[in-house]
Amino acid sequence: MTNKIDLAIVGGGPHALTLVTHLLQKRPGMRNRFLVFDPNSRWMYQWQQQFAALEIPHLRSPAVHHPDPDPYGLRRFAESRPNELFSPYDLPGTQLFWDFCNDTIKRWQLEDKFVQTAITSIGVIDQKKEKKDNFPQRYRRYKFCLQHSNGEETIARRVVLATGGGSVNLPDWVAQIPPNYPPDRLLHSQQIDLRSLNSAGEKIAGEKILVIGGGLTCGHLAVGAMNKGAKVMLMYRRRLQEKLFDADPGWLGPKYLKGFFHQDWFTRFRLIQSARNGGSLTPAIMLQLNRRQREGKLEIYQECQIVKASWQGDRWQVLCDDGNHYECDRIWLSTGTRLDALNHPLLREIFANFPTEMIHGLPVLDSHLRIPGLPLFLMGGLAALQVGPVARNLSGARMASQKIVDGLIQA
Repeated sequence: MTNKIDLAIVGGGPHALTLVTHLLQKRPGMRNRFLVFDPNSRWMYQWQQQFAALEIPHLRSPAVHHPDPDPYGLRRFAESRPNELFSPYDLPGTQLFWDFCNDTIKRWQLEDKFVQTAITSIGVIDQKKEKKDNFPQRYRRYKFCLQHSNGEETIARRVVLATGGGSVNLPDWVAQIPPNYPPDRLLHSQQIDLRSLNSAGEKIAGEKILVIGGGLTCGHLAVGAMNKGAKVMLMYRRRLQEKLFDADPGWLGPKYLKGFFHQDWFTRFRLIQSARNGGSLTPAIMLQLNRRQREGKLEIYQECQIVKASWQGDRWQVLCDDGNHYECDRIWLSTGTRLDALNHPLLREIFANFPTEMIHGLPVLDSHLRIPGLPLFLMGGLAALQVGPVARNLSGARMASQKIVDGLIQA
């Protein structure tokens, strides 16, 4: 079965929701011209599951950052729930934010715009080869065929990819481990659900868990494990950083972005890496970690990098670059994701047929976040060269939406 639509949005998370509300605010007539495709059962499902799995109590972004076009909408929504805005800067509680997003979906009447299906490929159709018509705008020459996992397909004139796009980043030493260990004893943070631990199936109380990383996810994993009775070793290849936000608030406006947009692509990439600087811990999490360290429940090893790990008997034996050996029951990798547009499953074929300049895996997009020559827009981290260091965040979703909406209106 083949369906046709003007605009297909792939991904149903906070970026897609932000884009849709901003689009309808400027162009209400677009309501019947787009659909959102996501393999999960409802809007924001994956976001909600990730926060619940890590038992994250509140967001890192202040209450002005959310999917609705009205920056003060969440504050008004929280007037009867003031205890769910955390200091400093009114950080919304996870449940509060989830409820507000559901309210946003209802207010904008977006329930029927969500289609539960996995998009397995995006093919480009060259209309000039099919017809003899003149194409006054280059973006009208192409349309797209989206293949669904159930065998159906959707033909779309324009596509926005809002899926995140990162692949799990694993340290090099992981590939060298002999495969003789129980799979549940070495996990990436995306595979861990703290809610299931110490349940009928899996007990971690009394175990020693090695958590590797230096970002906020690492902190949540360490705290969550200790709350369930485990002892934790936290290991990071650099020094732990304490910061309120992922990147300095100056990256949300002209203070830093004005200069950023005057730089060449390679300099922009370096500025993005420098601004995020490999992850950081909030003061609140750092306070908890320091307290647990004083209580003897946590050991912190900084500027320490694993060179070898092996499963011997029923425990991990770990060797670090400083020559020290450690033992633990589990290893949890909070090593983030890696963005590489050339290896993105939905973009690999497109970039093979439409060569695009790449800067360390990030594509050089036009000012509306389109792949040059195609009406295919990118959101999230893949758009960082045109959005800045906060491209992955809620604030980045708003910035990207403004650029994309302008491009959709013009095309």
